[in-house]
Amino acid sequence: MSLIQKYNVPGPRYTSYPTVPYWNETMFSVAEWKETLEKSFLESNASEGISLYIHLPFCESLCTFCGCNKRITKRHDVEHPYIEAVLKEWELYCELLPKKPSIREIHLGGGTPTFFSPENLEKLINGLFENAVKHDDYEFSFEGHPNNTTRAHLQKLYDLGFRRVSFGVQDYSETVQKAIHRIQSFHNVAKVTFWAREIGYTSIGHDLIYGLPFQTVQDVIDTIDKTNSLQPDRLAFYSYAHVPWIKGNGQRGFKDEDIPKDEEKRQLYEMGKKRLSENGYHEIGMDHFALTSDSLYQSFKNEKLHRNFMGYTSSKTQVMIGLGVSSISDSWYSFAQNTKTLEDYYDALNLNQLPVFRGHILTSEDLIIRKHILNLMCQFKTSWTEYGTYFSELPSVLERLHEMQNDGLLEINDSSITVTELGKAFVRNICMAFDLRMTRNKPETELFSMTV
Repeated sequence: MSLIQKYNVPGPRYTSYPTVPYWNETMFSVAEWKETLEKSFLESNASEGISLYIHLPFCESLCTFCGCNKRITKRHDVEHPYIEAVLKEWELYCELLPKKPSIREIHLGGGTPTFFSPENLEKLINGLFENAVKHDDYEFSFEGHPNNTTRAHLQKLYDLGFRRVSFGVQDYSETVQKAIHRIQSFHNVAKVTFWAREIGYTSIGHDLIYGLPFQTVQDVIDTIDKTNSLQPDRLAFYSYAHVPWIKGNGQRGFKDEDIPKDEEKRQLYEMGKKRLSENGYHEIGMDHFALTSDSLYQSFKNEKLHRNFMGYTSSKTQVMIGLGVSSISDSWYSFAQNTKTLEDYYDALNLNQLPVFRGHILTSEDLIIRKHILNLMCQFKTSWTEYGTYFSELPSVLERLHEMQNDGLLEINDSSITVTELGKAFVRNICMAFDLRMTRNKPETELFSMTV
């Protein structure tokens, strides 16, 4: 049996620990969430500041590879009431915080943030700073759709302090684009990339996906070669997460047998990774690559890389507040997720209530495991030499890792673990050995995409 066949099992991507399906919702309350938020804010705001993730859910058309929360509409009169609601939610949070927050990171995600007009995005950002100040070392970023990101979008957000943008590319093959209902030309991607560079953005990213329906090795090579000609500063090279059982998911329009699997899918990744390396991109964490000049690479080298619900970030903040429908917030000591429908989101805010519908209060054990999983995801290593990083079930975790060591995926030393070059492709599996909540309660239904 090959390593691909052996380790290609359902598993989390670990944007958090515990992962959302293993949250203990019965022990959670909004009152406790508020308490942990204030505690964490007082501990960290003066030095680190806070992060804001803002979910902008609207898209004009459905991409059938997407598992995100979105609302499909061509009506742009939805923009104004949504921004008013997000700013109302932010006001409710600011009323809870004991002093003006210092915003270090803002990330606009979606959906399609560039569905919104430049003027409405300006209203959103300016509204946030009516109750906050900019951190000295701030970094603002947004996701742009190459088909509808205008030069006006890029200029307006640049003027508001944004210096990082990522464009969703996925794949340039016409066959693949038709299957995933994401038709966009290389010309459109090149145009917005050149605009961003001319305006002065210091980090331009492209998001690529391998494992898409009908995708071939030649498609991956062609996509990466075209991408390299534009020299984005960083790249996400994601594994397509096939999760058609999630309610509201747009993953249809192709059959299971149209999707590359196991060895075939892994070949797409290995060829893509090889091509990226040849073009000067360095692997950073899981699924991410960057040029040496990019801040993500510098953070990785300085062991300051962080991972949260926004993905990989070049700096850590203890507090991350998620605004908008379905957004997840993180106080470090607890997680809280907003309601998933626009109707419920608006209803809660009309009652002057935070639109939180579930969450998790982290136990002392959760906090230790979280550190180890973050270390593995961000540095490809972890240790238990620091005070408070040893836990009672560590011997059983190491026992589970011995087979992976025999397979050459990692090295276990007296007080540390280091992921090998071969093991980087299986870092999700390595993290799963630490996941005590999953170990104690094996899922009986489909929860996660495959790790390979």
